Amino acid sequence: EVQRLMSSLLSSRVIKMVLLLGGVVTLGGLVVHIGPERIYGAGMSLGAVGLVMMLVPSTVMYALDNLGWQFTLGRHKAAVPFSRLFIIRMAGELVNATTPTAYVGGEPLKASLLKSFSVPMADGLASVIVAKTTMTIAQIIYILLGIGLGVWILVPSRSAQADHVLGMAAAVSLGLLLFATAMFMVIQRRGLFAFVFRVMARCGIQITALEARREKLLAIDYSLVGFYIRNRLSFLFSISAFFGGWLVEALEVYVILLYLGEPIDLVTALSIDAIATFIKGGTFFVPGSIGAQEAGTLLLMAGYGYSDVTGMTFALLRRVRELIWIGIGLLCLAFTMQVARLSERTNRP
Repeated sequence: EVQRLMSSLLSSRVIKMVLLLGGVVTLGGLVVHIGPERIYGAGMSLGAVGLVMMLVPSTVMYALDNLGWQFTLGRHKAAVPFSRLFIIRMAGELVNATTPTAYVGGEPLKASLLKSFSVPMADGLASVIVAKTTMTIAQIIYILLGIGLGVWILVPSRSAQADHVLGMAAAVSLGLLLFATAMFMVIQRRGLFAFVFRVMARCGIQITALEARREKLLAIDYSLVGFYIRNRLSFLFSISAFFGGWLVEALEVYVILLYLGEPIDLVTALSIDAIATFIKGGTFFVPGSIGAQEAGTLLLMAGYGYSDVTGMTFALLRRVRELIWIGIGLLCLAFTMQVARLSERTNRP
């Protein structure tokens, strides 16, 4: 059994390395094909002011995302200052962005860091599960809105029928995802881990690691059910805050293309960003979505009538923004670790 597990882990790592290598090769090939000097020239046209302005929408977006998470803390909401919650969230998002864990690896870290504010681990984990749920609901609504606007914008083009088919296929996919998210929420309301244990019992499956943590996992269930019963309004507020964050992110598209000297309006910017978000989510299996995200963005921008140079420059500038926030996440993680060390020294007898 141990050998099978080690073999599985090794195989998974090999697959991830192959996907990462393929993504890097794809990205490099696209840059060489389009012309590095052309992309560099277009990027430099953004200027220092444009770079700063590009970061404004993402700053507001992350603040709204933080508010969305704060709403899911229930009775602990007032215990954690907004600024410290923001630092904890960015530290967790750093782990999500830099480890191959499908954007969920940083969630346990967030819950663990909340313990310094006397938030029990069960309540902390419940809050990140609910926040992930509300963020996903808001994201699906946003993407559906973007696809609808995209079909409306692109219908007059010569590829109207193809755009319509693609739009319908994407809408069906998102509809299934929304249904799955709704079912996941229903299961949460009835006890997520209790459901898992019931299924395991009926199938005759016994996992020692889960059984050993049964009491703690059921405590998370208790916190989840309690939140859904007592904080229905906070649940809606959380969805609204995350949705506001997605809307603000569309301004980043508008700012980048505006400073690149390209024609753009807010409706088109929203549509581009929503579909780009869909593309990024669909390439989660590639570490960092490297190469896949850029290729998808390039095709998307071409569909909206932008040149290859503009499309690739736009994709790489968004990568720059991601790298800047990864750097900020590193600072936040370092800060939280330092605070934890100081707290341990203070509490040491």
